[in-house]
Amino acid sequence: MNNLKEIIKATLFVAGEGVETKALKEKLELSDKKFNDVLNEIRQELSGDSGIMLIEFKNKIQLCTNQKYVEIVSDILNSIRERALTKATLETVAIIAYKQPITKLEIEEIRNTRSADYAVQMLLDNNLIEVVGRKDAVGKPFLYGTTDEFLKRFNLKDINELPAYEDLLERIKLIRAETEVQHETDALYTEHQISQEEIVPEFLKGEDIQTIESDEPLPDVVRVD
Repeated sequence: MNNLKEIIKATLFVAGEGVETKALKEKLELSDKKFNDVLNEIRQELSGDSGIMLIEFKNKIQLCTNQKYVEIVSDILNSIRERALTKATLETVAIIAYKQPITKLEIEEIRNTRSADYAVQMLLDNNLIEVVGRKDAVGKPFLYGTTDEFLKRFNLKDINELPAYEDLLERIKLIRAETEVQHETDALYTEHQISQEEIVPEFLKGEDIQTIESDEPLPDVVRVD
C-alpha cells in the first residue's frame, strides 16, 4: 500500500481522538516493524515547531495541538467564535426556539439540508441551546431546546415572548451586526479564554504523553482542532 504515512495521518486527523494502534495496524495489514517504521517517520515530521504533535497513550495514538501555540490559538479562536453566527446557525437557532424540543434530523428536514452538525455544535458551544432529552424513536436521538442564555441574549423573559419567526431572524442579525462592530460586553457571545483543558482532551489528563523533538525541516502543515 502506497502513502502509508499520509493514510495514517489522515485517519488520525478525521478521527479527532485516540485510535488503537492494534486496530489500525490490523486494518492496514501491517507487520509490527513496518507499522513502527511508519510511525517513527510521522513522529519526526510532527515534532519540534510543528503545530501538530503525535501523542501516544494506552496503546492509542492521536494528533494533538502543540502546546507552544496555546496562547495564539486561543486568541485566534476566540475572535473567530465571536463572528461565527452564520446564516445556517441563525436559521437553526430560530427553528429550535419555535419547534423545541427538536432533533437534529428534524432540523435538517426543516432546513432542507443534509447536515446541521456545525450549526448545532456552534450553538451548544455558546450555550444558546442544550440537550433536553431523547426522542422515543430509533436510535434515541437527542432533543434540543433553548437555554436561559438564549433568553438573556435576545431580551426575552420567557420563551412564550418569542416574536414572529421572521422578526426573530431580524433581531438575531441585528445582534450579530452589533457584535461585529462593537466587540464589547454586549456581544452575542460572552468573551472567554480557551484553557489548556480545551486544547488537551479530558481523557488525556494525567496520562504519560510522549512526543519526540527534532531539528529536521518541517513541511507546511496546518491543523486547528
